[in-house]
Amino acid sequence: MIDRAHLREIDWVLVGLMLANTLVGILLIYSATFFSGGGQAVKQLVWMVVGLGVFFLTITIDYKVWMAFAPYLYGLFLLFMISLFVFGKTVAGARSWFGFAFMGGQPSELAKVVVILILARTFAEYRASFAAPGMIALCFGLVGLPVGLILLQPDFGTAMCFVPLLLGALVLAGMSKKTLIVLLLGAVVLSVAGWEVFLKDYQKKRIEVMINPAQDPRGAGYHVLQSQIAIGSGGLTGKGFLKGTQSRLRFLPARHTDFIYAVLGEEFGFAGILFVTAIYFAMLRRIFRSVGQSRDRSGIYITFLAGVSISFQFLVNILMIVGLLPITGIPIPLLSYGGSSLLATYFALGLVVNVKMRRFANV
Repeated sequence: MIDRAHLREIDWVLVGLMLANTLVGILLIYSATFFSGGGQAVKQLVWMVVGLGVFFLTITIDYKVWMAFAPYLYGLFLLFMISLFVFGKTVAGARSWFGFAFMGGQPSELAKVVVILILARTFAEYRASFAAPGMIALCFGLVGLPVGLILLQPDFGTAMCFVPLLLGALVLAGMSKKTLIVLLLGAVVLSVAGWEVFLKDYQKKRIEVMINPAQDPRGAGYHVLQSQIAIGSGGLTGKGFLKGTQSRLRFLPARHTDFIYAVLGEEFGFAGILFVTAIYFAMLRRIFRSVGQSRDRSGIYITFLAGVSISFQFLVNILMIVGLLPITGIPIPLLSYGGSSLLATYFALGLVVNVKMRRFANV
């Protein structure tokens, strides 16, 4: 539970930045969907209220308790993802959603946070200078199980989001140079095998078109080209709120989810992008500052991996919309539309605040 001492230790600046980014996201979602009904913004606002409930529940319960229940949560979410193959709803070619009335849920989003907890529990008491082969194998197994289930859906973009969690945990645990070289060689082999065996033709096309979107302007290159047009047409100050033609005329696909930053660039220009990016970076900086203030290994793992996860998704999405990475369907946490993503991010940030507010209690 929370007492007065804990209340004084809550990072209200981080909470404020979290809410500011969410409200900016809702504003952009409203603009992106205004001429097609605008209902997504209202849904996102509802998810924000639910997310705040999740956030305050998360900080109310000591993060040590969350870690104690991590194995049960891990098993529960594995069952959720297995049940998707029977009860799941197919969205954008991936059977990764449960349908609930007028809203849906994607368990793989919350599974990211559960993996953070199970990794923190696994390495909390690990004191060796370098990660032993057994611990590395365990780490691969804990991350590999949900990733394998997600790839079978198939949802390559979401599966990618677990990779930085694996690497981040191994970095904190300590990796020898020899182990790093072996992992890099293994990654090369898996990449070649993945290209030949696992990637679908449309996924290969996305990577090829990333190099030259103009080779298929009406097909695989359409998303990137329209995104670049939207951002470029915004200029320095943008066309104005609700005046983005790429969004209004629906040239820009997935404008309220994957391409929300393109809407920002078109309507508010380079100045708007700088402003929103500054707010987002301030939040990330606050998260990573909390890593150094954590007083135990479990708190360090939770805070660092949460920061790595959010940073990775933000970076990949930005590189995606400007054509430097293939379209993978990875949204920007807090800014893009999506209830599951919002709940998962509030859960993760709740854990970050939880660790910091109890840094003097759990030593």
